[in-house]
Parts: sequence; structure tokens; C-alpha cells
Amino acid sequence: MKNTKIFLIAISITAIFAVSAHAGPRDDIIAGFMAQGAVAGDPAKGEAMYNANYGTGKVETPKCTSCHGTTPQQSGETRTAKPIDPMAVSKASDRFTDKRKVDKWFLRNCKGVIGRECTAQEKVDFIAFLATQ
Repeated sequence: MKNTKIFLIAISITAIFAVSAHAGPRDDIIAGFMAQGAVAGDPAKGEAMYNANYGTGKVETPKCTSCHGTTPQQSGETRTAKPIDPMAVSKASDRFTDKRKVDKWFLRNCKGVIGRECTAQEKVDFIAFLATQ
């Protein structure tokens, strides 16, 4: 009986370490951008991106807040009145966890707002900011 308890405790500890050793899909996506040359994200730079008025993309979307709202914690709305969930990870825990969606939306939104594709570093900084919100 005592050996069984010890065995079960050992299995539980092993499972905990196995789960914590893999950080998760958001970290995997960030690691992919870092493999492209980005360094650790800077939330302040990501916040500056979120609030910047670029004026170099589409006229109707000069900045992220045009659709996503003045703070990442609030819902936004597309120009066609389709609701957008909050960008803040604290409000939408699945944000930046699906690589296909991350690639799609960064491509579309960076071109629409900034007028070009975002760099890997800009993506990491943006995710770092929204992960703190």
C-alpha cells in the first residue's frame, strides 16, 4: 500500500513537470517569430503600436483602435458592424494561440493599418503587450 502511494505521487509529479515543460501554443507562436530574428517582446513597444496613428494603410483604418476600441479590454467592431472580441489576453484567453489565425490577422491588419506586413519583432512586441492586458 505504501509503495502504491509513493508510485502515485511520483506519477503525479512527473505529469505536472511534463505539462509545465511545454509552455503552450502562444509561446510556440512567439518562438516561431523569434526564429525569424525577433527578440523578447517589449510590451511598451506593442502598446505604442496599438495606439499609433499610422495613416499609411487604408484611410478608414489609420490605427488599431479604429476597429479594436480604445483599450484592448473592450470589444471592438469592424467597419461592417461585426463585433470583435477584446484583444486583451485576460479577456480572451485564446488570443494568439492559433498560428493560422495569428498569421491571417497580422497579415490583413498590418497591411490595412500600417500599409505593410509587420515584422516578426513587431508581432512579438504586440503579443507581449496584449498578454499583459
